[in-house]
Amino acid sequence: MVGAVLLILGIGCFGCSKGKDETKAMEKTQGPPLMAVETVQVQAQDLIEGIEVVGSLSPKFAASIRSEYTGIVTEVYVTEWVRVKKGTPLAKLDSREIEAIVQKAQAAVEMAKANLLQAEVAGNRSEREFARAKSLKEAGLITQQNLDDAQTEKSAATARISAARAQLLAAEKDLSHAQTRLAKAVVSSPMSGVVSARNVNVGDLVGEPGSQRIMFQIVDNHLLDLTITVPSIEMGRLRLGQPLTFSTDAFPGKTFSGRIKFINPAVSEADRSIKIIAEVPNNPEILKGGLYVKGRIITGQRKNVLQIPRSALLSLDVETRKGEVFTIQKDQALRKSIQTGGLSMDWVEVAAGLEKGEEVISRGGFNVKNGDRVRITKRNGGN
Repeated sequence: MVGAVLLILGIGCFGCSKGKDETKAMEKTQGPPLMAVETVQVQAQDLIEGIEVVGSLSPKFAASIRSEYTGIVTEVYVTEWVRVKKGTPLAKLDSREIEAIVQKAQAAVEMAKANLLQAEVAGNRSEREFARAKSLKEAGLITQQNLDDAQTEKSAATARISAARAQLLAAEKDLSHAQTRLAKAVVSSPMSGVVSARNVNVGDLVGEPGSQRIMFQIVDNHLLDLTITVPSIEMGRLRLGQPLTFSTDAFPGKTFSGRIKFINPAVSEADRSIKIIAEVPNNPEILKGGLYVKGRIITGQRKNVLQIPRSALLSLDVETRKGEVFTIQKDQALRKSIQTGGLSMDWVEVAAGLEKGEEVISRGGFNVKNGDRVRITKRNGGN
């Protein structure tokens, strides 16, 4: 009985050992599992050339409003985020002191006018006296001394009139100055736009000497500036008026456009880049100042250019325009160096190294080694 049990155990162990050997032999024959990849053919299609950029938006027209008049705020007429027109009153300051100065200046003007009137009356009288003295002298009824005295009085009257007119002009200038200062007691918007910030309340002292306090900020978002920098190596491709398209994470799926309006004539010594400002129409006012954007300056277009997706690149040196891809030959991945050209969104120009119709790995290539056999799960055809 014991012998039969030992015989059965021995046969079982022999079977297990044989199964393991067969599994190892199969694994050795089959090799490691094939990597699943997707491929695409090298295509000839139109290439829209451009320069990839990033930047930020800012209102083209904005105003930081400070008070030119020193005083206590007595009234605030607007709140944040309200739309105002040019000349709309924003706040009023205590103007009692300057109002008194205006009234005093007005009184001075009236007094100067009265003085001028008196001088003109005296001048007219001296004119008549001189004319009478001249006639009497011709008739021999008065002496030359009397005629000279009449002429002297006439000249003095003319001088008094000139002095009175000068005093009136000075008084009117003083009044105009006081009225201008009084007008500054009402802080008004210098432009049409939206109040983006209100930093003042009733009772605050503003306009004190040396103060940089901003009372209000007004922005006009109808027209925005997009400020970007471009490597100096690309400056030969830049032109005023070139179109620019961009997007922002604030509005996924939306594309906006503008045109280059300013190219800095100097290159930054810090990073060898050149500053560019593009003008962006914003009607309706969807975009806001301060948004970060990613965009592309359109520099040209060429037809029938060999291209591959960017996702097919294993590496890319932008300065030397060299890259690497995996090509497929008999289900085997072979690493290959290529020369690149222009970039167009998700596509890269192939200047040398590949032929039209060649198959390259577009997805899964980073898990593959040179010479690996692969399993193609999806083939994307060319033109």
